[in-house]
Amino acid sequence: MARARVEQHPATGMTLVVMVGLSIAFLLFIAFLNVVKSGDILSEANLLYAALVFYAGAGALYLGFGVTGTESYIKFASLATWAGLIANTAAVAHRWYEAGHPPFASLYEMLLSFVWTLAALTLIAEKRYAVKVIGTVTMPVAIVGVVLMQLLRSEVRPLVPALQSTWLHVHVTLAMLAYAACALSFALAMMFLIQDKLKTENFLAATSIFTVGIYASVLTRFEGWGGFNVIAWDAENKSEVFLAKNVRLFVTIPDLGWLMLLVFAAVIAPFTLYILTRVRKNDGFLAVANRAVFISILLQSLALVFFVIRVRDGRYSSLDAEGLYPTNLAASPFILSALVAGIFANLLYLLLLWRREDLERLLPDADTLDRITYKTICIAFPLLTLMIAAGAYWANRAWGSYWNWDPKETWAAITWLVYAGYLHMRITRGWRGRRAAYFAILGFGVVMFTFFGVTYLLNGLHSYA
Repeated sequence: MARARVEQHPATGMTLVVMVGLSIAFLLFIAFLNVVKSGDILSEANLLYAALVFYAGAGALYLGFGVTGTESYIKFASLATWAGLIANTAAVAHRWYEAGHPPFASLYEMLLSFVWTLAALTLIAEKRYAVKVIGTVTMPVAIVGVVLMQLLRSEVRPLVPALQSTWLHVHVTLAMLAYAACALSFALAMMFLIQDKLKTENFLAATSIFTVGIYASVLTRFEGWGGFNVIAWDAENKSEVFLAKNVRLFVTIPDLGWLMLLVFAAVIAPFTLYILTRVRKNDGFLAVANRAVFISILLQSLALVFFVIRVRDGRYSSLDAEGLYPTNLAASPFILSALVAGIFANLLYLLLLWRREDLERLLPDADTLDRITYKTICIAFPLLTLMIAAGAYWANRAWGSYWNWDPKETWAAITWLVYAGYLHMRITRGWRGRRAAYFAILGFGVVMFTFFGVTYLLNGLHSYA
C-alpha cells in the first residue's frame, strides 16, 4: 500500500500544474483571437494582460505549494513568475518607448514599475534566501496592482512642467525600489509571525480588522436609503466627471449600499467572536468565528460580482445634478482593488488556519526570517532616504522650496520615521522578534497609504501622480 501511495504522489503533484498551465494557455489563446485581427498583438495592454495571467498562475501555484508542500509547484510557480516578469518588462519598455521617458509620470506608470520590482524581488528572495512561500503574499499584491492598472488612465500624456526633469527618474526609481522592498519585508514579517508561533486567532483578529477597515471605508459611500455612491464617468474623454475643480460628481446605485452594509456586518462578526473568546475565555467562539470567515468570503465575493456588474457600464441619477450619468470601473479603481484585497486577505487566513503545520515546515526558521526582514529594511531605508532627499532637491528646483508640507511629502516623512524607528529600536535597544515584525507590518501599511491613499484622497502638489 505504501508503495502504491508513493507511485501516485507524482501524478497528484502535477495536477495543479497541468490545470494552471491549461488555464494560462486558454486565456492567452482567447486574448490572441481577440486581437489578431487588429494586428497589434504586442500592445502594452496585451502585454499587461499576459503578465496578469502569468502572475495569477504563479499565485495559484504558490498557494498550491503552501497547501500541499509539493516541490514541483514551486518550480513551475517560479517559471510563471519569470514569464509574467518578462511580459511586465516588455510593457515597461513599450511604455518607455511610447512616452519618451521612463514610466514614472503617473500612478499607472508607477504601478507598472512597482509590480515589476515586486516580482523581481520575489524571485530573488525565493532563490537567495529559500523563502519558497513568499509568493503567496507578494503575488496577490502584484495581481491587485495589475488589475488596478487596467482601470487607471493609461494614455500617454505630455509631462507637466514640474515633471520635466531628470530628477523625476531618480526620485521615482528610488521610490519604487523602496516600496517594493517594503512589500517584501511585510511578507517576511508575516511569515516570521507564523514561524514564531503567534496564535492563529491573532491572525484572525488582524485579518478581520483589515477587512472591517476596507468596508468601513467603502460605506462612506452609503446613502441612508440604501444607495451606493460612485463617481460618474465621462466615456468620451475617458475621465471622471467634475462639478467644479477637484469636486467629483457622484451618482447613486440603488440598493447596492444595502449589500455592502450586509457584508460589513459579515466581516465584523469574526472580530466580534474573537473579542468574546478573549473576554469569556471560551475557545468555542473561535470555531464559530472561523465559519464566519468562510461565510464572509462568500458574501464579499457576491459584493464584488454585483459591484462589477452594476458599475461597469451603468447609468444612474445623481443627488447633485439632473439627468442620468454613466459609470465605469475605471472611475472607482480603488474600491474595486479594496474589495479584491479583502477577499485575498481572508483566503490567506484560511490557508494558515487549515495548513499551519505544513507552512511552518516549509518556512525557514524564525531567526532566519527575522534576519532577512532586517536586511530587507536595511535596503529599503536608504532608498527611502535618498528618495526624500532627491524629491526635496527637485522640489526646490521646480517650486523654489525644499519642503512644502504637501500631503505626499508629509506621509513620505511619516513612512521614513516608521522605518527609522524600526532600525533605531533594533540597533540601540536590541529589538528582535515580534516587536520588530509589527514595526515592519506597520511600515508597509503606511507605505500603501502614501502610495495609494494620499494620491486618491488628498489633493496637493502631487495630485498629477
